[in-house]
Amino acid sequence: MESPPAQRDLYIGLTDQDWFEFLSRRPALDEVNFWKPGGGSLNARPGAPFLFKLKAPLQAIVGVGFFERSARYSIRDAWEFFGEKNGVARIDRLLNLTAGYAHRAVDESYEIGCIFLDEPTFFERSAWIDPPRDWNSHIQSGMYYDMNSGEGARVWKQVCARLGAALPPPAVSPEVRAPFGGRAKQSALYLPRQGQGTFRALVLDAYERRCAVSGERTIPVLDAAHIVPFAERVRHELSNGIALRSDIHRLFDKGYVSIRPDRRFVVSPRLREDFSNGKIYYEMSEREVRAPLAAHALPSVENLERHYEEVFKK
Repeated sequence: MESPPAQRDLYIGLTDQDWFEFLSRRPALDEVNFWKPGGGSLNARPGAPFLFKLKAPLQAIVGVGFFERSARYSIRDAWEFFGEKNGVARIDRLLNLTAGYAHRAVDESYEIGCIFLDEPTFFERSAWIDPPRDWNSHIQSGMYYDMNSGEGARVWKQVCARLGAALPPPAVSPEVRAPFGGRAKQSALYLPRQGQGTFRALVLDAYERRCAVSGERTIPVLDAAHIVPFAERVRHELSNGIALRSDIHRLFDKGYVSIRPDRRFVVSPRLREDFSNGKIYYEMSEREVRAPLAAHALPSVENLERHYEEVFKK
């Protein structure tokens, strides 16, 4: 795992040209997966800038995203969570590219390194930026720079000029996040809007990839449900998310089921009245809802109470 030297938060990563060109043609992306075929990861501060630098002969910085998380995922899961945001049109293309790098056949269970980046911006060619003058041509993956001095400061100033008002707000207060797996907590640098794929991956991982109510483990039917609608929030928040099977998620959003603040699953009598059905859901009524792995991912009692009092059909 690549670790940043002290005080160096600006990461410049070598970027595949096909990945860049594919994604730059898709406007208004909320997130991308900067994947590494060898499974490599990155240890950066949440919200730290990640610059996209094309390889020789172009040698230019062509965009930026903001670090959210780094982890190993199977190709199947990387596609499930990010789809075309992996920089390819189909999963078979992702398989073929990975096999080419690995020099052997791979299947969908093969793990790749995934770097989740929020709010990516890809620059028009006229806005490309010269890389640091001290960039070492032997670098194989990427390099950290100081954003406040030397070539790092020069490059970051130009990136900020390209972004303008699109630069995410700084983390004024020390927002603290701890990735799953026991790593140390790190304060955030910027606060970009988290993408839906990233949020889904984080929530499902927090719940050990199980529905919090039914225990279902089939990932394609598992959702990261918002307790309070995302439209009312600035960012996705783990404490406002819960892993639910897709049918339970739909009923939750419509108020036919809820989760009380004591984390008990409840089913509205309206479900039977409106549809003359719902036996499988009534059988789960009063079931204790599964707790996530990390304490900071526990559903907010305030959010649960709001859903139970304002959305649930009593």
